[in-house]
Amino acid sequence: MKFVKYLIIGIVFGIVLTKSEAVSWYRIYEMFQFQSFHMFGIIMTAIFVGVIGIQIYKKNNVKGFDGTLISIPDKEKGFKNYIIGGTIFGLGWGMIGTCPGPIFILIGAGFYGIGIVLIGALIGTFLYGILKDKLPS
Repeated sequence: MKFVKYLIIGIVFGIVLTKSEAVSWYRIYEMFQFQSFHMFGIIMTAIFVGVIGIQIYKKNNVKGFDGTLISIPDKEKGFKNYIIGGTIFGLGWGMIGTCPGPIFILIGAGFYGIGIVLIGALIGTFLYGILKDKLPS
């Protein structure tokens, strides 16, 4: 019962992404071809809401579901790392046609071939965990 609230949030997240067509390979293709504003609008809205939300959290000392204070540390310097990581993320997103968020939504919608992408994402995450201390900072 403890994780029901997280399940409900995940279901709502999935419905919102599906209804906004953010999980559509065609919409992602349009975005990377600069043919449509649709996905850019969704991303800019998410950034705007995220920035406002983080500021509210920081000013009001918001607590999480478990009652602990949500602490969001300031980002470290290292712009080069963000460029490299963002480039790798964008290339993967462009090649696969989905970012990590919609993987489970697509599986739930019956696109079982995306399970291969899920396996690749899990392997990549595992390898990063092993190699992160050896990567340049």
